[in-house]
Amino acid sequence: MSDEPVPPGAGTGTAEPRASSPTSTALLELGDIVRWFPVRAGSVEPGGRRQVRAVDGVSLEINPGETLGLVGESGCGKSTLARCAARLQELTSGTVRFSGDDISRLSAHRLRPYRRKIQMVFQDPIGSLNPRRRVGSIIAEPLIIHRIGDRSERRDRVRHLMEIVGLNPEHFNRFPGEFSGGQRQRIGIARALAVEPQLIICDEPVSALDVSIQAQIVNLLRDLQAQLSLTYLFIAHDISVVEHMSDRIAVMYLGKIVELGTTEQVMTRGRHPYSLALLSALPIADPEVEAKRRRVILRGDAPSPVDPPSGCRFRTRCPVVQERCAEEEPVLHACPGDPADHLVACHFPLGDDESLTSDGRVPK
Repeated sequence: MSDEPVPPGAGTGTAEPRASSPTSTALLELGDIVRWFPVRAGSVEPGGRRQVRAVDGVSLEINPGETLGLVGESGCGKSTLARCAARLQELTSGTVRFSGDDISRLSAHRLRPYRRKIQMVFQDPIGSLNPRRRVGSIIAEPLIIHRIGDRSERRDRVRHLMEIVGLNPEHFNRFPGEFSGGQRQRIGIARALAVEPQLIICDEPVSALDVSIQAQIVNLLRDLQAQLSLTYLFIAHDISVVEHMSDRIAVMYLGKIVELGTTEQVMTRGRHPYSLALLSALPIADPEVEAKRRRVILRGDAPSPVDPPSGCRFRTRCPVVQERCAEEEPVLHACPGDPADHLVACHFPLGDDESLTSDGRVPK
């Protein structure tokens, strides 16, 4: 935005390498995305304007038909990145390309055709639905906005959408408050599907639901992807949900991508200490295995995005931190012997023969 300072290095060619997949042409490309927010005027320290660095140089690609899972703890910038990708947030710097078209700076009018192709499913199935409107009207709204069909055709389309997401079409005239949390999220999914998008950004779509309902919604999204050839950016803070849903996983910490790879690579051969800490928090059904495994307890709290640490942003909590971590910011790269699509931003990534504890690395 014009009234915000340009982050150091933006557009200078010094950004981290593009975290890309070696397969087909990407449907969505995020190039060095930066989104900073000004701190409230009353909290500005003497000497200048401060910025919350919510997203600070993220590059990702999503290929047609795949699901890219984005995982990280609350406050790391996942939702801000999602809104930047959907152009619901203006960029401080960086580029968003959809099917090769640069949509980073398009006006609302010129963005209109792309709104049909990129839809979102939001975290809160209560807050994202107008409680004063009937469900049929909520689902039909995108059709009206984009002038698709007449009244009768829209009504038939809405009933069909309700049916494919597992809702009773006869409940067309009910209000959102008459549905359960899981049913309300199905309404949100039906609304996102109304204009036949190519990409759906799912911003923590199951985190507000009971565990049993979470599985139903995840399975529904998978089934819809197979039926309708959808592409997903799936965001969650629970890595076990992301594992079940995703083809590839990107791990985010304090505005940066710290690891990227296929689901198998990240889940079984994670390299970054933060990724391994997330994995160690997963419950294991076998009580004997659970009792023997090493848990990684990170010390301290995540630093403020207003004043992130120098060098590696994870270094203040990292069990394997060394002097270099404070002096030089790591960039995404493939470790020796790893596939080219498994990238990690760490100066001292863990090897296959090492595991992580709260006190450092140890042999497996």
